[in-house]
Amino acid sequence: MSTADWLVLFITLLLIVAYGVFKSRNIHNIDGYLLGNRSLPWYNVGLSVMATQASAITFLAAPGLAFTSGMSFVQFYFGLPLAMIVLCITFVPIFHKLKIFTAYEFLEKRFDIKTRALTAALFLIQRGVSTGITIFAPSIILSTILQIDTSYTTLVIGTVVILYTVYGGTKAVSYTQLLQMAIIFAGLLGAGFMVLHLLPQEIGFSEALHIAGKSGKTKAIDFSLDLDNQYTVWTGLIGGFFLQLSYFGTDQSQVGRYLTGSSVRDSRLGLLMNGLLKIPMQFCILLIGVFVFSYYQFNTSPLFFNRVEIQKLENSLHKDAYHQILKQQEQLTLHRNNTVDELKQAITADNTVLIDSKREQLAAINKENDKLRTAVITLIKENDPHADTNDNNYIFLSFVTSTFPKGFIGLLIAIIMLASMGATASAINSLASTSVIDIYKRFIHTDGSDKNYLQASRLFTLGWGIFTVVVALYANKLGNLLEAVNILGSLFYGTILGVFLIAFYFKKIGGKAVFMAALLAEVIVFALWIFKADLIPFLWLNPIGCFAVIVIAMGIQKLLKPRFISST
Repeated sequence: MSTADWLVLFITLLLIVAYGVFKSRNIHNIDGYLLGNRSLPWYNVGLSVMATQASAITFLAAPGLAFTSGMSFVQFYFGLPLAMIVLCITFVPIFHKLKIFTAYEFLEKRFDIKTRALTAALFLIQRGVSTGITIFAPSIILSTILQIDTSYTTLVIGTVVILYTVYGGTKAVSYTQLLQMAIIFAGLLGAGFMVLHLLPQEIGFSEALHIAGKSGKTKAIDFSLDLDNQYTVWTGLIGGFFLQLSYFGTDQSQVGRYLTGSSVRDSRLGLLMNGLLKIPMQFCILLIGVFVFSYYQFNTSPLFFNRVEIQKLENSLHKDAYHQILKQQEQLTLHRNNTVDELKQAITADNTVLIDSKREQLAAINKENDKLRTAVITLIKENDPHADTNDNNYIFLSFVTSTFPKGFIGLLIAIIMLASMGATASAINSLASTSVIDIYKRFIHTDGSDKNYLQASRLFTLGWGIFTVVVALYANKLGNLLEAVNILGSLFYGTILGVFLIAFYFKKIGGKAVFMAALLAEVIVFALWIFKADLIPFLWLNPIGCFAVIVIAMGIQKLLKPRFISST
């Protein structure tokens, strides 16, 4: 990066962190540290909820996912608006009425202590591991820029986030996210215009979409019932609904965000704001990846986007073989450019026969390019059997650093790092709050002072921060980070959601039945994932886990002595 990029990067990061620290001064009790004294307005709640979900993974992996497999991932979020409505009607007023710190406190009031402990434990496992993945995402940025291994950059990023979170608490996180999301929206808009500007002069918005569309990249809607397809309208509406309902309704990293609202109204408006804006935002991020694909139809695309691994290859005995492959790619690129020009002319003339012919030629050329890419990956493996051969998360970053003007690169990288800082800080804060409220305060030190619990919160924040950094050091083995996080969540969210739905709507089911049902449901979900992952898309694990808890609990309760549970 240039000096201008480094200046923009550091000034942006310093501004955000300083603003958050300033806003979070004078924290003296656990309520202020964990929930910001429940005093934030609706727009702050809404942006904080969005920022917690929109980590660096969103801005790194989503364009790469669109580049490789198209826009279909946007269907993942189709159930989100419905989930926000259910949350506003059911979860929010109950949580506010009880004035709880964590969602799991409610479960003890409704069931018993062991059910509360089980759901809290499931959350801690899932969120602790997924936060490690979130930390790894921005380390890719520094790794690519500085040409060093991701292990070193992971340690640096993790340390910065831990120190910031330990000091600031929820209030610092929320106010930081407010300014952060404003910068992110502006940066994404600028990035979209920049990608279009870099296309050939005669290629505009519609032409770029046509070219990508003829290569199968713009298909965003799929109504098929094919279980081999991970992303369809039905998996998004049904599986996505259950995943989002569980994530926003039972995951403390999100519950903690809207519990900071000054009233039920502010919390509801914040969630509805997220439901309305999330799908358009995700669509635009994916669309940027599609335009990057169109750009590389006119320019030579890297055969492998992880520059660290390519640098190793350049300094190895396989260097000559790699250069031979690059020469073949140059010839293939010229052929593709001519084909794309002819396809554009056919589209302009509305010549259906010629469009189909050129589309087939372009598909064949891209297949040949994929073969060359496979050959490079084979060389990388031969050179280093332990090399990271999944470069999906590097695609957009590689494009930005090689094509964007000075200054703008620094801003885009700052945006990605800010997203990671906000999401990671929220997650670590939620892990600490659950550990303190549901474990430490409930089982270990039941009669401590506010000062004691505040100190414990900071210590647990530090401990979970260290744990997530350790996880992050191994995150490069998980493939596309966006999918990895959602798969991990789907293994736990259905079960947790089932427990909460019973708490709200099945008053005659008691704690013993729910506890046993949750354990059995989790076994079922993991068994399906391990043995039937090729047959069942991961999003379906959410409704399966949820309904398994409900059905099994109803069966167990019938075997036990019936009981009536009064409404909480």
